[in-house]
Amino acid sequence: MRRGRRGLLTLEVRLSQGGRMVRISRDFGFFWVSQTLSVAGDSFSYIALPLLVLHATGSVTQMGLLTGVGGVAAVVAGIFAGHLVDRYDRRRLMIGADLVRALLYAAVPVAWAFSPQVWLLYVVVPLGAALGKVFQVAYVTAIPALVEKERITEANGRLYATYSGAAVAGPMLAGVLSASAGPVAAVAVDAATFAVSALGLVFVRLRASGASEPARGGFLAGVRFLWRHPVLRPLTLALALLTFLMMALTDLFIYRLKHDLGQSDAVVGVAMAASAAGSVLASLVVARARRTLGFGVSWLGSYVLCGIAVALLAVTGAVPAIALLITAYSLGTGVAGICSMSLRQEVTPEPLLGRVTSAFWTIHTAPGPIGAALLTTAAAAYGTPAVFAATGAVFLVLAGAAALTPVRRSRPEEATA
Repeated sequence: MRRGRRGLLTLEVRLSQGGRMVRISRDFGFFWVSQTLSVAGDSFSYIALPLLVLHATGSVTQMGLLTGVGGVAAVVAGIFAGHLVDRYDRRRLMIGADLVRALLYAAVPVAWAFSPQVWLLYVVVPLGAALGKVFQVAYVTAIPALVEKERITEANGRLYATYSGAAVAGPMLAGVLSASAGPVAAVAVDAATFAVSALGLVFVRLRASGASEPARGGFLAGVRFLWRHPVLRPLTLALALLTFLMMALTDLFIYRLKHDLGQSDAVVGVAMAASAAGSVLASLVVARARRTLGFGVSWLGSYVLCGIAVALLAVTGAVPAIALLITAYSLGTGVAGICSMSLRQEVTPEPLLGRVTSAFWTIHTAPGPIGAALLTTAAAAYGTPAVFAATGAVFLVLAGAAALTPVRRSRPEEATA
């Protein structure tokens, strides 16, 4: 260890990519570890909350409704999150969001100790989603304050890798824990990890930013930047249409395994861990894919892979095959997500990054709750295979349409708003 630039304690680690030596700051290390722990616990709720609703109501429509309510809350919070992040201390906002979420999720096992209270989930989930939106926007703006610009994609990939690695174990443990002790116990673990994440963030220092400057223009300043940028504009619109399809898919994966195929909670957890395995693979290949293939091929090809994987889910009932297809789907969404987030971080002026991130997420996630409600309702009426087939086909059509826009550019970071 040695004293590096800006007086930060740095660690030198060897990456597998060409054996290069890169420097990781002490602050990035704390940020990395604390958020990995948070994601490991958060993945418990990823499985536990849908199972909790399914156990209590037996309804896929209720699962979709709860997902939709959380989505609406996130969209509404996104209108204000960017202004808060650009105006106030980003680290403190993340710590506060984690602490309040710890209390919210802890309320679920406390209430369930007396009797199931499904109504409480309709309070906890939207509030947690709103706080999560503030945290996510602040998190995105923190990365450029921790690493140099040319390392942003690699940093995002590294964070995504360890987050996903933790998430591999999370769903498996959540499924086993739900089978043995019930989904409520998994939610309790999630509450504890939010507290751990907040503690880790206490030790993180961000480089000086423009967050203390007046955040003039609010949410609309972010919208204007997205609209004026030749690549971010069609990218945001394309993702809005894709998110309409994607928000319900986790519920449908679980419903397919649990309801249609009669699998246990433990099997659901193991199968859904495949999504984290796909994310790990995405984080390992994304930086090299973007360097060699360019942004356009990497992003568009990822959603073509998603469309094929989802469509094939319509014709298989074998759990190993389903797990493999979920892995492919997560690989595609992972590569595309890292590419698009890195692009925004690269081309957006730092004092505006919170509002641009907030506007981007709000616009492209707004159709998600509607899609979640419609797709889960359609699955209840026509079955999951029909919904998977139609969804996969629409994925491919949307990827083809996006290929006709500037999204296909190899180096869109060179474009200016």
